[in-house]
Amino acid sequence: MAGIRTHFEQQLQELQDETLILGSMVDAAIAAAVDALKRRDLKESERVIAEDTLIDRKRWEIEQRSILVIATQQPTAGDLRVIYAIVNIITDLERMADHAEGIAKISLMIGQSPLPKPLIDIPRMSDHARSMLRRALDAFVNRDAETAKAIALEDDLIDALYDQVYRELLTIMIQDPKQITIATYLLWVAHNLERIADRVTNICERVVYTVTGRMEEINVSKY
Repeated sequence: MAGIRTHFEQQLQELQDETLILGSMVDAAIAAAVDALKRRDLKESERVIAEDTLIDRKRWEIEQRSILVIATQQPTAGDLRVIYAIVNIITDLERMADHAEGIAKISLMIGQSPLPKPLIDIPRMSDHARSMLRRALDAFVNRDAETAKAIALEDDLIDALYDQVYRELLTIMIQDPKQITIATYLLWVAHNLERIADRVTNICERVVYTVTGRMEEINVSKY
């Protein structure tokens, strides 16, 4: 039995490691999408879009392996919580990658048209959302529910930045209707980043569930 358990624990560790690899891929996609928009690098935006299929494939591989582990092993209740959390985390990661792909597509829609304002708060949203993501995955590895709860509360900062971007772009639209189209595209970018942070909150909730066995919404009050 000890040998079987050791093999199972190795499989569980591999699933966790693959989840971290997927997280790194998503983190890089978000960074690249926003950087390409900021630098007006359309080729880089196209690369982000093309590589989204790699993220999709990685997500499905992890999910299939998770199902196989459940089907062929005898996981305890605690083990099942970990596997359940992994399946949900990789789903949120894949959706974050979709948001990054969306930003890259918006960048192509904007093309080389001049932006109505320098990109300041949008990169700040990206940087903080990515920081939340990396720390949330660390909290999952360390089974640190308290850190996960604290990270989820940082979503309010992303919401505040989104509100600021919204107000500034709305003012630009009112003052210069010719900027409405491009300003709307930038609003879509900010919205994608806001949704990425929401999905990090989901991951934090899965961390808490893994540790405590309780499902709970951590940050129900929006800014």
